[in-house]
Amino acid sequence: MPTRDHVVIVGGGPGGYEAGLVAAQLGAEVTIVDSDGVGGSAVLTDCVPSKTLIATAELMTEVAGAAELGLRLRDHEGDDATTVGVDLARVNERVKKLARDQSDDIGRRLEKEGVRVLRGRGRLDGPDTVIAVTAGGEERLAADAVLLATGAAPRTTPEAQPDGERILTWEQVYDLDELPEHLIVVGSGVTGAEFASAYVALGTEVTLVSSRDRVLPGEDADAAAVLEEVLTRRGMHLLERSRMSSVSRAGDRVTVTLTDGRTVEGSHCILAVGSVPKTADLGLETAGVEVDERGFVVVDRVSRTRARGVYAAGDCTGVLMLASVAAMQGRIAMWHFLGDAVAPLDLGRVSSTVFTAPEIATVGWSQEAVDRGQVEANRYTLPLAGNPRAKMQGVHDGFVKLFCTPGTGIVVGGVVVAPRASELIHPVSIAVAQSMTADQLAQAFTVYPSISGSVAEAARRLHRV
Repeated sequence: MPTRDHVVIVGGGPGGYEAGLVAAQLGAEVTIVDSDGVGGSAVLTDCVPSKTLIATAELMTEVAGAAELGLRLRDHEGDDATTVGVDLARVNERVKKLARDQSDDIGRRLEKEGVRVLRGRGRLDGPDTVIAVTAGGEERLAADAVLLATGAAPRTTPEAQPDGERILTWEQVYDLDELPEHLIVVGSGVTGAEFASAYVALGTEVTLVSSRDRVLPGEDADAAAVLEEVLTRRGMHLLERSRMSSVSRAGDRVTVTLTDGRTVEGSHCILAVGSVPKTADLGLETAGVEVDERGFVVVDRVSRTRARGVYAAGDCTGVLMLASVAAMQGRIAMWHFLGDAVAPLDLGRVSSTVFTAPEIATVGWSQEAVDRGQVEANRYTLPLAGNPRAKMQGVHDGFVKLFCTPGTGIVVGGVVVAPRASELIHPVSIAVAQSMTADQLAQAFTVYPSISGSVAEAARRLHRV
């Protein structure tokens, strides 16, 4: 019998476990060495927990608008209720249970597909050997191919050290039993904006410290402006062009000191100031794996490192820190190594969402790229205020923006700002991936009334533009 290829994967997050499933499907013998629990931070401490918390916050946002839809909330005595409370301990209990359950589901699927999972730490001993350090000792794993998928961790600084109680990273917020009285969020990127939006909806006083001149500096400027207006309308305090110098705690109070000498005092602080790759002590130098100046593993578009037979996927590569991208990098690596049909990673087709209220979803070329002349494109922006379904649901904020190339009319990008924009972006994502024209997108049937009807309407407005 021919010898099966042995693939060893270090890290069990989306990049690792998805690669393992593909490799097993293609007939390889697969071992995953994982130290944190299958699913990785995406499942256990990041995406799944945060979006579960946000699901509760979304419901609170809907409840806040109930009166406009004609609903009256009553208390147990039949009187009008003026407030709706949140039991954060129960919310976080549900958050952590769902994360564990999702991890267990992934583990059972890996077991069903014949993937061996070792709980421990893995490191390279050359390009074709992984040393797995488990509770039972060390095991040397010979590998025909190695995939590194070790992820990243929240960035901290010596001047802002989390204590897990009042000064928190985004992985530590799920141990809170009571809503913070006043939460200071340091960092206005995706993570900071999501937590700020969620806790505002849950009823907490929130101050967002942004070193830039607006919320979400890396996202579509029009979309960021809508979110900033909504959050400040709901009571969030925004400190723009304000850089954190240090964070300190005295008893039950936390003080954030800014570089200009100002201070902000609250009950809790979430640090959302970026991520650092988990690439230390992996034996990368001995295997000839190159890292960049920030410590991220350097890979090409089929996930190869500079070391023959060694691939990498996910946040440890710093390519685009999304679970969907990590999973695709892992799949591409295995398709490439095992000789299956494979297309290089195309970041121009990646759709992503900021899970705020409203959500912001994007795909393809951005407004910034158009303005810089990186791509020539016409655009049309359609506010949701005129959408009949939006009116029925009491949705006032948001829009659909589409970009298409002059002459051909091919859709090359889009932005949706709306409740459930993460779902509404899908037809635009398909149009971008398949090089559809705006006319083709417009001529597909949509339900009346529906928010998705605005996607088709925006496409119709681009006819002959």
